[in-house]
Order: sequence, then C-alpha cells, then structure tokens
Amino acid sequence: MRLPLIAPKDLTSEQKALYDNMRKGINSNFNDFISVREDGALMGPWNPWLHEPGIGKAIWDLTLAMTASTKLPENVRQIAILTVGASYNAAYEIYAHIAVAEREGMTAERLSTLVADVKPGDLNKEESIAYDTAYALSRGGTLPEPLYRLAVDTFGQHGASELIYLVGLYALVSVTLNGFNVPVPERD
Repeated sequence: MRLPLIAPKDLTSEQKALYDNMRKGINSNFNDFISVREDGALMGPWNPWLHEPGIGKAIWDLTLAMTASTKLPENVRQIAILTVGASYNAAYEIYAHIAVAEREGMTAERLSTLVADVKPGDLNKEESIAYDTAYALSRGGTLPEPLYRLAVDTFGQHGASELIYLVGLYALVSVTLNGFNVPVPERD
C-alpha cells in the first residue's frame, strides 16, 4: 500500500466530511466484503480518495449516482464490473465484486472464468452484451457500432449509457487500486 490508511482520529475536517459520507454509503451498499479496518480506517479505493478529498468526493459522488438510480439488473452490473477488474488485474476490485456476485448467486465456475479474463459460456443475452461491452471498452478505442446498437436495443439508451459509465467508473477504480497498490484483505 503506497498510501497509509487514515484512522478517523487523524482526519482533517475536509477528510472527515468525506469519510462520514463514504462510511454511510459503505454501510448501506458495500458490506459484502471488508472495507473498514477495526479502528475505522477505510480500505480499498476509499483510502486513496480520502488522501485527496477534493478529487475523492467527486469520484464518490459518481459512485453514489451509479448505485442510486441503476436500471441495469445486478447480474449484468457484476458481469461488467468483474470484466473490467479482470482486464486491469485489479485485485481489490476482483475480491470485492466476487463477494457481491457470490451473494447474488453467481457460480464459482462463472466467477473463475470471468476473473481469468475469459468470457463464460453460460451467459444469458443481457450478460453477454454486458461482458462484450466491458471487454471492448477496457481494451481501448471506440465501442464497435454493432455492439453499441445491440446494447441500446437490449437495455434502452439510458441502460446502454449506464453500462458505458459503469465501465468507466470501474476502470477509474481499478487504476486507483493498482496505482496505489491497494492490498486485498484475507477472506474468511
């Protein structure tokens, strides 16, 4: 870890406001995996965001927006997120979203294939489009027109836009995790 975890008692006033907001969101949306140390310090991408609260708040606000009004089914979201995490080999993102996907009932076989950066053969149509979109965007360049049209036809314009933004958000999360070498907590 390139940035030390910040115990709540050591936060500046600007960090404290962001910490309180993130802690509230973590408690209600991100409790399938370890994200808070025993002393209350935030782990995962939240710690780097606390180190730069001006930038961190903007990323956190985007994260909240992407979880508050989602139209995509949770299985579709997790396929896209895990595809991005595998593309970037972002260990904490993979760790966290395996836990979320397991809660949603995703099989170990599917998870192992996704995190190996391979398309599972058992995806339904929506999951397949989410995988293909996340895979294509994670490799750079313009999303191919047939795939874009298929995403719009399947999810509607709002849903296709949400999928594209979701891939972008988790690319940012992955780069944050990898750039600061964020470690993965031990699993039980």
